[in-house]
Amino acid sequence: MIEYRIDRRSGVATYLQIVQQTKQALRLGLLEPGDKLPTAREVVEATAVNPNTVLKAYRELEREGLAEGRRGLGTFVRGTLGHGSADSALRAELAAWVARARTEGMEKDDVTALFTAVIDETFEDKALEDETSEGDGA
Repeated sequence: MIEYRIDRRSGVATYLQIVQQTKQALRLGLLEPGDKLPTAREVVEATAVNPNTVLKAYRELEREGLAEGRRGLGTFVRGTLGHGSADSALRAELAAWVARARTEGMEKDDVTALFTAVIDETFEDKALEDETSEGDGA
C-alpha cells in the first residue's frame, strides 16, 4: 500500500502532492488497477492533513479516471500510467548513477537539476525530430 509523504515547505498544495505521489506509484507499477488506496482516515493519521484534503485528492484521481470510490468499500485504482517498473534494469542503472553522483559530492538539488536538464534536452530533441519527420512526409 502507498504511504504518502507531505512536504509542507514545497509550495505544492497538499492534495496535489497526494495526486502526484499516486501517479508516480502508478508509473512505477507500485499500484495497479484493483489496488485499494489508503482510507482518508489512514492518510490523516499518517500525515496529519485535513480529511477534506485527502478526499479532494481522491476526487481528482477519479476525475482523471485513475481511481474510483466504492461506497462503503473505499477508493480503488482504476487506471494505470506509464511503462516503468520499480525493479527494472533502468531503475537500477539510475540508482547506481545517483549513488555515484552523491559520492562525488552532489546534493539532491544538484542531481535533480542535472537530471531535469538532461530530460528536457532529450525530450526537446525528440520533439524536434518528430516535427522534422512529419514535415518530410514520413
